[in-house]
Amino acid sequence: MSYLTPPEFTRKMVDAGESKIKLSTRDTLIRSFMAGAILAMGAAFAVTITVQTGNALLGALLFPVGFCMLYLLGYDLLTGVFTLAPLALIDRRPGVRFTGLLRNWGLVFVGNFAGAFMVALFMAIIVTTGFATDPDEVGQRLGTIGEARTVGYAEFGASGMLTLFIRGVLCNWMVSTGVVGAMVSTSVGGKVIAMWMPVMLFFYMGFEHSIVNMFLFPAGMLLGGDFSVVDYLLWNELPTVAGNLVGGLLFVGLVLYMTHVRTKTAPVAPADATAPTGGPKAEERVAVPAAQ
Repeated sequence: MSYLTPPEFTRKMVDAGESKIKLSTRDTLIRSFMAGAILAMGAAFAVTITVQTGNALLGALLFPVGFCMLYLLGYDLLTGVFTLAPLALIDRRPGVRFTGLLRNWGLVFVGNFAGAFMVALFMAIIVTTGFATDPDEVGQRLGTIGEARTVGYAEFGASGMLTLFIRGVLCNWMVSTGVVGAMVSTSVGGKVIAMWMPVMLFFYMGFEHSIVNMFLFPAGMLLGGDFSVVDYLLWNELPTVAGNLVGGLLFVGLVLYMTHVRTKTAPVAPADATAPTGGPKAEERVAVPAAQ
């Protein structure tokens, strides 16, 4: 069968986390750069579809094409390493240190941002004909997205920040479920289906994804959006990164690890003094494994 059971793919999650922490600086930067660029193109594709059709659901339905491509090619997103890399540390894999974990996260952040920014610049050139004209309809939409999702949150102060953080949590709960989905099958079709569903959900619901935002907000500033770099970092990127970390690690990585790698068995039932003579003795009873 092409389907892997939860204990099988959860072990693969730990193995993947270990390999990412031990990956060279060069390869980590290349893979994360390409991941940021491809995901950004997927976001540009979805925005274009939404603008041209007026149907946001259709844009969300097709957005996962970029996500699926980058994971099938073995590239790395910050949201994915937030979920996978800590598991190798928790599992006490040889040679895995906390400093290595932070190094991996830092390199992937830089690579993702560079790739997403490159596509933001390319899209800004396309929608303005090399900055010779005003932005077209797609460019205008890209320019306004950043305003609503920075100063729009800032207008509500602490309540806006809480909303932003929770949207980041929910986003990577879904996106990391898609990352794990790539491991539940050994067939390309199975991987794509398992990745597609949660990623489509996050995009349509308007949750906050730190790497998608690395494309949307620089593109917005290049296209005349009325917000600053400080607005972007304080009122979107940094809280979104924090929410993505909590959502992916707490609701996906740790949950699966604790129940499928560090499993618990039900306690042996105590001897029943009223049991009929000849019944099984307590020491002969077998503990029933917890449900998988």
